Amino acid sequence: MSAAAAVPALDVVDWRRRVFALYAEVRAAATPEAGHAAWRRSRDDLFAHHPASPLLDEDRSSFTGLDIAPYDPAWRFEVEIQPADPTPWEVQTGTDGVVPFERLGTLTLPGLGTLDLWRLATYGGGLFLPLRDGSSGEPDGSYGGGRYLLDTVKGADLGGTPDHLVVDLNFAYAPSCAYDPAWACPLAPAGNRVEAVVPVGERQLIG
Repeated sequence: MSAAAAVPALDVVDWRRRVFALYAEVRAAATPEAGHAAWRRSRDDLFAHHPASPLLDEDRSSFTGLDIAPYDPAWRFEVEIQPADPTPWEVQTGTDGVVPFERLGTLTLPGLGTLDLWRLATYGGGLFLPLRDGSSGEPDGSYGGGRYLLDTVKGADLGGTPDHLVVDLNFAYAPSCAYDPAWACPLAPAGNRVEAVVPVGERQLIG
């Protein structure tokens, strides 16, 4: 049985509901730092106690919190969405079949480079912004497959305007497959990989 099938559907619904509420709290926070503190507290609580937590049972018993770097405002950007060819990207997964994406545009992050911004080209839509940076897979770095910055169809949305997005790398997080390999997660394609090290966001898998 897949990880997705093993978790009761209503538990997944409740997890999503809480994630949407969490990011609404982040967007409404008085400062990005305050939003980040709330994000850390809530994610630690979800991972430790929620029945849909991606932590394996043997990891949950020793879990003391996610390893997330202190907030650094230098890694927060409000960037314009630049037009790009609507290149298709299909992700073959073992749990969800083929997941289709289409490139919506590009985002240029100062000192880091240009990332492709993807639109989920199926029911629900949503924007998706993965990142694999120079810390991925390195000792004391981040998950080898990369991290997610935005995944709005699942609630990870930091806000913006119709042509600009808030991209705050302090909120970079590892996908569920980083904790349980039974989950199938889209990982950063070539246009979402940079050589620079991003020292903020979620680092070690568990602590």
